[in-house]
Amino acid sequence: MAKPTYEQVCTGKTGHAEVVQITFDPKVLPFKELLKVFFAVHDPTTLNRQGPDIGTQYRSVIFYRGSLQKAAAEQAIKDVQVSGMWPAPVVTELAPFRAFYMAEDYHQEYFDRNPQQPYCRAEIAPKVAKFRKQFRNLLKK
Repeated sequence: MAKPTYEQVCTGKTGHAEVVQITFDPKVLPFKELLKVFFAVHDPTTLNRQGPDIGTQYRSVIFYRGSLQKAAAEQAIKDVQVSGMWPAPVVTELAPFRAFYMAEDYHQEYFDRNPQQPYCRAEIAPKVAKFRKQFRNLLKK
């Protein structure tokens, strides 16, 4: 299904996942650093779940672009497993990038526009705080 709506994706029947697409310059921020952030700020050990959100659309997934990104992601998964960062096995799916569908306008900058919304306070704010603390060196000055 091309360009599914948020409501369609929420059914869990489209095969799509709720993800972000990150545009980056690997000379400034290597892909391996992005992977460190990815594995630190979300739980990659819960199958089809993130916090209270359950369904295949909430699976942990990396859509890689090319063999170098795939190899880096595979190595990152091995590294996370060995590190003991998470107490359970990593279930992050790896799949080749095919398409990205931008969310509706009301989802853009959602956390910035809705910081007092209960979901934002309970689920997103702690992840943002963890990122800011753990990856302060990656923030713009």
